[in-house]
Amino acid sequence: MTKRALVLALAASSLAAAGCRQGLYNQQKMRPFRPDPIFADGTSARPLPAGTVPRGFLRDDRALDFGQGPDGKFVTEIPVPVTKDLLLRGRARYDIYCSPCHGRSGDGLGMIVQRGFKRPPSFYIDRLRNERIGYFFDVMSNGFNQMSSYASQVPVADRWAIAAWVRALQFSRSAPVALLSDHDRQELKNAPAAAADPIGAGAPPQEPPK
Repeated sequence: MTKRALVLALAASSLAAAGCRQGLYNQQKMRPFRPDPIFADGTSARPLPAGTVPRGFLRDDRALDFGQGPDGKFVTEIPVPVTKDLLLRGRARYDIYCSPCHGRSGDGLGMIVQRGFKRPPSFYIDRLRNERIGYFFDVMSNGFNQMSSYASQVPVADRWAIAAWVRALQFSRSAPVALLSDHDRQELKNAPAAAADPIGAGAPPQEPPK
């Protein structure tokens, strides 16, 4: 009797569960892409209200999200704290996304360029040394000349990290000798002339086409 009662209980619960599911499954509702006479346009799929922004995509900080100040010009300061971790992250992302063309040292002699791709300008030419930091963020976001946009591949935070690393590369080639330790000064003095060439073995810098 106990076994029979257990079987009946399981059968009853299964029927109850099935009935509940069918009730939810068969309830009145609109299926995707089905017409709906309730709305004036006749469609059940309602458009998003005007001004709707997906979570995490508000982008209301122009300096952070666009590299621009209130005046619409590129910012001169990185809008996030510049730390060692940020620079290390920027170096890693730069080596992945930028070095194939720009070279790991920023001289514009990356592996793709060595195989025939058009050479980008060295980061050490005066124009780019004096350029605002927001410019580099904008180029990564929107592309420039033969360089396409990396906005879909590199998040905003990583773009700023890369920009910080580019500045570090530029500073490394123009830092005052007085800031170096005695050991580093001696190493610099003993370095071959080609190693001190910021453009790359004497190659002249190239400006991008206007």
